[in-house]
Amino acid sequence: MIAVPLVLAVNAGAQPSTGSASASASGLKPPAKEAVATGSGGAVASVNPYASRAGMEVLRHGGNAVDAAVATAAALGVVEPYSAGIGGGGYFTYYNARTGKVSTIDGRETAPARMKSDAFLDPATGKPIPFNDAVNSGLSVGVPGTPATWEKALRDWGTISPAKALRPATRLAADGFVVNDEFRAQTEMNEKRFRNISSTAKLFLPHGELPVVGSRFRNPDLARTYRQLARDGMDALYRGAVGRDVVRTVQHPPVAPGSDAKVRPGLMAAGDLAKYTALRRDPTHTTYRGLDVYGMAPSSSGGTTVGEALNILENFHLSAADRVQALHHYLEASRIAFADRNRWVGDPAFSDVPTKALLAKKFAKDRACLISPTATLTSPVAPADPRRPSAGCTKRTGTTDPYEGPSTTHLVASDRWGNVVSYTLTIEQTGGSAITVPGRGFLLNNELTDFDFTPLAKDVPDPNLPGPGKRPRSSMSPTIVLKHGRPLLAVGSPGGATIITTVLQTLVNRVDLGMTLPEAVAAPRISQRNRTDTEAEPAFLKSPERAALDRLGQHFVEAPKAFTPSPEIGAVAALEFLSDGRTQAVAEPKRRGGGSAMVLHETP
Repeated sequence: MIAVPLVLAVNAGAQPSTGSASASASGLKPPAKEAVATGSGGAVASVNPYASRAGMEVLRHGGNAVDAAVATAAALGVVEPYSAGIGGGGYFTYYNARTGKVSTIDGRETAPARMKSDAFLDPATGKPIPFNDAVNSGLSVGVPGTPATWEKALRDWGTISPAKALRPATRLAADGFVVNDEFRAQTEMNEKRFRNISSTAKLFLPHGELPVVGSRFRNPDLARTYRQLARDGMDALYRGAVGRDVVRTVQHPPVAPGSDAKVRPGLMAAGDLAKYTALRRDPTHTTYRGLDVYGMAPSSSGGTTVGEALNILENFHLSAADRVQALHHYLEASRIAFADRNRWVGDPAFSDVPTKALLAKKFAKDRACLISPTATLTSPVAPADPRRPSAGCTKRTGTTDPYEGPSTTHLVASDRWGNVVSYTLTIEQTGGSAITVPGRGFLLNNELTDFDFTPLAKDVPDPNLPGPGKRPRSSMSPTIVLKHGRPLLAVGSPGGATIITTVLQTLVNRVDLGMTLPEAVAAPRISQRNRTDTEAEPAFLKSPERAALDRLGQHFVEAPKAFTPSPEIGAVAALEFLSDGRTQAVAEPKRRGGGSAMVLHETP
């Protein structure tokens, strides 16, 4: 169990209505964190114990996995506001125990109708505007998809109303939560840009200061917004007062008085919100070592890229007996799959995305011929045309993948009936666009910076350029694995493009290298995304495998410091359905301060 911060005593006088204040001595004690929980009756795992507890509350009162997932997600919008919330979007993967089928919801944000392919180019120079300028602007804000995702999931598969699903999170926003080291660190990482936006500084920098670890952080504005959504439905955002506030904020970002920041206005209009739809999509599907692996289809690249890499790896024998070769093949398969992802995957409403061809076993076999057990491919590897798989073995030079923000959060949930949810949601960067909707208590996303600002390769069609109503390509990879038609694993992670490699490595660890699920999640991570360098966590850089892989030509650099001051890759939440009928919920033991796994009826 991970230690929690001490709670501060109350100072005399009234507490402020928003932000951070002293927590009551009577005990606003945060729930205990456990990385692994095993038992029956239903399970939830997420990055935060308050959020996992919200999902468990719904399960305890008879709700199903979908109900619990929405409740957990809404609570993450309170305690993980820099990673997710109703100002963002995501992808929802669901296994229905009654039908035995996997379904998905594409709740990705969309570009406004006025956004054209040159939206991120400086009209004076014709060159891309600086990336950070784009992030910290209304121009980067896509039409939120998260509220529509919750509404659709509950309507199609849930048992309770959105109003009931929002209750635990509403109470949490009103009562507050204990600030931990991660929340303070992420606020500090964003402090400079948060100070540029008056509404953001007011909420997340109470009294002009960083929130104090151990203090209570309240968000009454978000509580009021949740109550309005509960009362009026999600149309309050898409056709009502909440939406009007969103549009006003995007078009006129509330720059703080005295700030010299030049925050570009956005293109979103009321009609863009009214037209938004969360889409039911068929999941991606492939088989791996006799298992059925289901993931998220485009507009996400998660399902196709994880699936193609697994298909490539199926051409080789991987085992713990030769861990070096297993990791070498994992890196090379990921390198190749990313090359194909960057060329082919975008919004299928705007591009002819060859999803089935990318997941074809014949294409993977042809691509696998590029991999040598004694040498490393030189990145960037060129993509191949999956509709002409015989060309997959040609060695050519390609282009590197574009940058993706490292934020996002993931949760998994199951219930006593056997339903399973794997759900990834995000506002893109840690802190999104840094723009909080005044009086509403939530940050807006910067998802439109996931578009390529210019084509990745000259004279080659790019499926991920901006466009009106278009969904930018994502790497979110909520995955469900079945064995003989029954759930075996549910897994996902935050981390931008490293989401794909995190999910892939976790599956390889569990399926091929014989690790238990907790071991597979805790193992040091490495991420190869068709780049010269492979990002690695510090523990891997000190491992004996690193030296052996160096000799094969792999080149490692320390992973960037994304969520916290320490270099980390991803933050998995996962479930395994054990042969004795119990469920094992697994969260990160250390990354992002450690996650939270809970089951309804815990057993040894």
